[in-house]
Amino acid sequence: MRVLGVDPGLRNMGWGIIDVKASRISHVANGTCHSSGTDLSQRLLSLYNQLTEVLLHWKPETAAVEQTFVNKDAVATLKLGQARAVALIVPAQLGLKVAEYAPNKVKKTVVGVGHADKTQIGHMVRLQLPGATIVGLDAADALAIALCHAHHSGASDKLNAALAKAGA
Repeated sequence: MRVLGVDPGLRNMGWGIIDVKASRISHVANGTCHSSGTDLSQRLLSLYNQLTEVLLHWKPETAAVEQTFVNKDAVATLKLGQARAVALIVPAQLGLKVAEYAPNKVKKTVVGVGHADKTQIGHMVRLQLPGATIVGLDAADALAIALCHAHHSGASDKLNAALAKAGA
């Protein structure tokens, strides 16, 4: 299974792709989409086009996006939500199922603590994906989201299989 993880952001949208085969996880690619343009609509369109290119090139089979956290600046939260919509729409438009994870769940899954900082996340992602060259903090966060999805979607699949078997 090829998994896309997306760390939404209006200026920088991190993305990371991993392959999952049974219990083996390997790094495929990672990067950052940088918005361009002077107004919000141009910036969102820029992110949309770049993320679409990533999906068309790397062909993930499923996607995971980090949920928005609410901060004190309502305008910034709203703009982040709009960038997050791009991160949800692009894979959905291409027929992928998109999972969403809270930031604390991603951190707890990858680092073991729900309040890890970006440096800790990057370190643990590098440990779990040896040999991967990670292009920045946003890409590291995106790979962490992909890793979180790989761990939790597998557990979900096993539970669904067990429930189906029990009902049969």
